[in-house]
Amino acid sequence: MQKQVRTLAVAMLLAALGTPSHALPAQKNEPKSQQEIVKEVRHQLVMLPYYSVFDSLSYKVEGGAVTLEGAVVRPTLKSDAEAVVKSVAGVTSVVNNIEILPPSPMDDQIRRAEFRAIYGDPTLSRYGYQAVQAIHIIVKNGHVTLDGIVDNDSDKNLANLRAKSVANVFSVTNNLQVQAEGGK
Repeated sequence: MQKQVRTLAVAMLLAALGTPSHALPAQKNEPKSQQEIVKEVRHQLVMLPYYSVFDSLSYKVEGGAVTLEGAVVRPTLKSDAEAVVKSVAGVTSVVNNIEILPPSPMDDQIRRAEFRAIYGDPTLSRYGYQAVQAIHIIVKNGHVTLDGIVDNDSDKNLANLRAKSVANVFSVTNNLQVQAEGGK
């Protein structure tokens, strides 16, 4: 009996002292640095389950305000992106400017052909082994835009040439960025 009372007393004492603040999860309204918000927004976006090589998402963070940009094939991806960004601690508002690409069997055919042309190239295939491919292929009404990051100018130019080699493509816009020297 005395042992049970002692255990209960210890439990009550621990409860009265509270849980250490480092053991609590981050609160929604807790102030976060701009860098922490940027990192978490990026993480949440790349973890979206239906985010693919045929979608492109970008964002700007100004204080707690996040502006989403890009283009997606699935309409639900637009709303999913907004929802996950709103859940990030420190985000106070979200402006969703993501474009939903129009459904088109011809664009779907071009997407598949572009994927084979770019990722089928032995030099560029390494960009396809990541969880989220480095080169994104956006197709809208027969016009192709390449987004993403590559290691060097040679890969950027090769991706552009491969994209232009696909039949039924009206134009190719190469927005690929060359990764800054020194890291990923």
